[in-house]
Amino acid sequence: MVKIQGSTVIARPVEEVFDFVADERNERKYNPHLLWVEKVTPGPISEGTRWAAMLESRGRQLDMDLEVTEYARPSRLGSTTSMPTAEISGAVTFLPDAEGTRLGWSWDLQPQGWARLMGPVLGRLGRRQEERLWAGLKCYLEDVPDDREDR
Repeated sequence: MVKIQGSTVIARPVEEVFDFVADERNERKYNPHLLWVEKVTPGPISEGTRWAAMLESRGRQLDMDLEVTEYARPSRLGSTTSMPTAEISGAVTFLPDAEGTRLGWSWDLQPQGWARLMGPVLGRLGRRQEERLWAGLKCYLEDVPDDREDR
């Protein structure tokens, strides 16, 4: 098991950041490796909402299944992600900060199959990937004018 944790501050209100992150379809706006994502359960986003997605990683396309395991608006969003190489579970937290929102992440990554042999390497790659992902979110949200409609 590999633990991946970190945090960043985003100059936007907590509720806005939570709502944007909770809708997995928004990730394509700040993650160039996410090829597509589709909500596969009906109704509003809540605990139990599931998503299907495809990610490009090192020239390979990986199918992913995601499920919201905890939905505590606006403070905590838990999820699990299943893909051929790993099972990932954890949460993103959203705390008020003098500058906006302190977004934190904590993931337990369980490599699957051949990837188990690369646990420490996957940990380093995963940490860098998460830092880039959330830096992309920060740039995107902080560059969005307050009156923009496609947030």
